Amino acid sequence: MTAQFPFPGATTLGIRGKDSVVLASEKRLSYGYFVVSKNVRKVFKITPTVGAACAGLVSDMQNLLREVRAAVNLYQIENQREASVNSVAKILSNYLFGSRYFPYITETIVGGFDKTGAHLFVLDPLGSLIEDDFAVVGTGAEIAVGVLESSYKPDLGGSELYELALKSLKAAMARDAASGNGIDILLVGPRGIEKDDTITLS
Repeated sequence: MTAQFPFPGATTLGIRGKDSVVLASEKRLSYGYFVVSKNVRKVFKITPTVGAACAGLVSDMQNLLREVRAAVNLYQIENQREASVNSVAKILSNYLFGSRYFPYITETIVGGFDKTGAHLFVLDPLGSLIEDDFAVVGTGAEIAVGVLESSYKPDLGGSELYELALKSLKAAMARDAASGNGIDILLVGPRGIEKDDTITLS
């Protein structure tokens, strides 16, 4: 699935495999022809087993994820159990829909692992919630999704997902001027977050 919305450039993706999920994004923040920063994090941990990756206004994604973390923590305290990936995605969807008249300018991918397995959801700025095997958002989406379409298989393991995410992002960064300067990548498996890497690219 690809999604587009008119906001600052980025390439952000998520991929679900047989027993894990990978979330990744490049690190460039650009407005028009100007590169504002080369070291922006767009991949976030929400719980020990669920993460999110965003494309859009950095201030909006940071504030949104701060609110969602607090709501998820409250949910877990009240229910005395870990929040499932679906529950986290629905909480995020409710926040986005509740702000639909003054929307957060961000597209978000939520992924993780719970007792029902690996799950990946993509949300638009108004809170639409769609589960998929892979998703790409941002200005480099068309390039990255071409790589994913040709290489994705449902039974990919964690290391294969990791390499496919890198390959897709590198392809997008090579052709999308608004994407670049490195990659943040989060790999979530049955034991929680297995890798949380920052890769510097020249």
